Amino acid sequence: MFPASVHTLLRRAPALLAAVSAYAHGSALPPDVPEPEIADADPVIEPPRPQHVATAWPPDRLAVTDQLWGEGFTWPGGEVEMMRLAHPLGLSSAASLLLVEAGGGGAAACIARDLGAWVTGLEVEPELVAQAHTVIKRAQLGKRATVQPWNPLEPDMPAHQYHHCLAIEPLRCGGEPATILNSMVHSLKVGGQLVMTELCADVPLPADDPKVARWSKLEHRALSTLRPAKAITRMLSRVGFDVRVAEDVSVRHIENALIGWRVAVRELHRRKPSPVMTARFVAEAEIWLLRVNLMHQNRLRMMRWHAISNARAMPRS
Repeated sequence: MFPASVHTLLRRAPALLAAVSAYAHGSALPPDVPEPEIADADPVIEPPRPQHVATAWPPDRLAVTDQLWGEGFTWPGGEVEMMRLAHPLGLSSAASLLLVEAGGGGAAACIARDLGAWVTGLEVEPELVAQAHTVIKRAQLGKRATVQPWNPLEPDMPAHQYHHCLAIEPLRCGGEPATILNSMVHSLKVGGQLVMTELCADVPLPADDPKVARWSKLEHRALSTLRPAKAITRMLSRVGFDVRVAEDVSVRHIENALIGWRVAVRELHRRKPSPVMTARFVAEAEIWLLRVNLMHQNRLRMMRWHAISNARAMPRS
């Protein structure tokens, strides 16, 4: 499944975390991260934990993800990946876009700026909504881009209002998947297109597996939100989407994540962060090492769907 270039990056992943962890404990970072010897088990690293973190997205974590992926982005690849996802929608200044799980505003800002579309973002995390307001205001986009809170338990998106929809892991925060997908399809005008990504588990992940439990806790993601890719494809069809593409993009996701971390480690070598920020870098590195390992074992997959709404004659349920 994974090409040689990705295997090389994966072999370096434990060393990336080890380098950041060593730095957190006062050791100097090496000029370049060495490629480690591969053992049967991953090294056990207990990084220092940020203290008194009350939310999933405190300011110090946002500062780390801004450095990893770009300001206002919470996923690997940042602006380049977002434009790659948005491109098939054929957006222009005449189009409106519903952006579900908009992150900290980076995606809404770059789509509105570079493609001219009118972007309405929905984001469940209040801290990310606040960051999005700052990012969009700084970009001087006026009303062309907005981000507002939404509740996945009661999605109820405006009916037939948007030309297209781009959704980034819209099922991660809970809620009934069919209800969320149904709300998205009915938010579109006739013939509207959807591009959606979602993290999938074709076989349920056992909660008693230490790595799985640790990843679930750090990602603030319930294992019940992970569903097989084929099940999501079927749900999309049932709610009124004509699915044209169901693509495994795990390789690209891993490449984007590990390249982002490699750049971050080099930056740490040049500029030493505060102890609080160092601890946050280590905690974030652990999240991504666990996710990448689970994906490399084919226990998690990142999927991309491209579909067209055919729900114009269907009543909203």
